[in-house]
Parts: sequence; structure tokens; C-alpha cells
Amino acid sequence: MLNDGEPVSRGGRLAGKRALVTGGRQGIGHGIAERFHAEGAQVAITGRGQRPDELPNHFQWYGSDVSDPGAVQALAAAFDGLDILVNNAGVQIEKTVLDTTDADWDRLMGANAKGVFLMCRAFIPKMSHGGSIINIGSISGTTADPGLALYNASKAFVHGLTRSIAVDHGPAVRCNAICPGWIMTGMADAAFAAGGSPEAAKADALARHPAGRFGEPADIAAMAAWLASDEAAFATGQLFTIDGGMTAASPLNPGLF
Repeated sequence: MLNDGEPVSRGGRLAGKRALVTGGRQGIGHGIAERFHAEGAQVAITGRGQRPDELPNHFQWYGSDVSDPGAVQALAAAFDGLDILVNNAGVQIEKTVLDTTDADWDRLMGANAKGVFLMCRAFIPKMSHGGSIINIGSISGTTADPGLALYNASKAFVHGLTRSIAVDHGPAVRCNAICPGWIMTGMADAAFAAGGSPEAAKADALARHPAGRFGEPADIAAMAAWLASDEAAFATGQLFTIDGGMTAASPLNPGLF
């Protein structure tokens, strides 16, 4: 259970709340975990394998595989309650349908789709009234990125499950999804590399951002902190796109005009 000796009176919007972030050792998940800690929450992180050496001491670590039903049940048994669940763990495979193997399906859909389902099923009974589930979706769940067939499909699943949980399990829990655009992590670099000219693809994508830059994990963490807080008490069943305005524009490249 979350009990690392931190005083629950630590200040911030999430003071006294208990949070669990899947896949929080790096990238967006780590950014969210750090923001939650800064906002006063007690934060646990789960991921495969042993505790990473570089993980700060203010995080509890649970080694677990979110795609394994038995492992998820064992993880849930370690908690006597939870206020915030962030389903961030996921993988990306840069392949079309014709190139995708059965093993690819099991690996990606196991983490990105089944894992979110299993975590929600196991932890909804653990969450107090007003608990907040935050699923990490993607703009790729509503518009398809070339060469990311399974990833696109998995995020569409997350979006649909988010709405269903909000409808079926409110008001005991709120459930929302954050849909990031291009956030500068290893996954983004891999997606650009999947094309024939990664630098050209990156330059083209940047030109489509009214914000004038790509996103950072801190941009997603800021939205997650709000959704986890009591300030978002009336927000549930929604998909929040955080993409620097990219999907607001027409497909015309503004750099050509």
C-alpha cells in the first residue's frame, strides 16, 4: 500500500491523495508522476522488472506487467485504497497491418488495450468516492498515423473504454483521457524514424503546430494534475487533446503559403 512515511499534509492541489502511475519510469508517465508529487500526492509507479536505479526515492515502485491478469490482481491487492490511477504504460510498433505479426498484436494490444482494461477493472473497487482515472490516449486514436496501425487502433480502444467507464461507474469514479500530440519522447523519435525522411517529417510536423513547438511531458502532466484534482470534479467521460493546436488546422502546410 502507499505508505512511504511522507506526511499527507504536504501542500498542493493533490495533498493527501494516493496516486498510481503505470509506465512512470520515463517520458510522459514520469513527467506526470513528478508533477503529482510536487502537488502533494503520494505516488507509486508500476512497470516491468526491478526498481530502476535512477528512480527518485520519493516514489514507491511496484514491479508488475499490466498485460498479465494475475500480476494486476496481485498489484491491486497491495493497495487498501487509491484516489488517482493513471494508465500510461504502452508500447509502439511501427508497422502496417500487412507487416504486423501475431506476436506484435499480443505485445502491443496487451499493454495498450488489455492493460488499461485490467487496471481499471482491478482498481475501480479500490477507489474512493470521487476517484479519478486518467487514461493516456492519443490524437492517433482519432486520426491515423501512417505505419502505426496497431498503435492507432489501441488508442481508439482507450478512448471508447474511457467513455464507458465514466458512464458505468460514475459518480464513484471520474474517467477521462488525455490525447497527446507530438510530445518529445522516445516514442515520438521512433515514429519520425519510421518514415523515409525523418528530418523532413519532423520539420513538416513542426510547421503544423500553431503553438510553434512540439510538446514536452510537462505539458501533459499539467493537464493530468488538473484532472486528478478536485477542480475537475465535473469533468468525466471526456477526451482532452493536448497537441499545440496541430489537429485544429487544415491539412495544408502553412509553410507553403
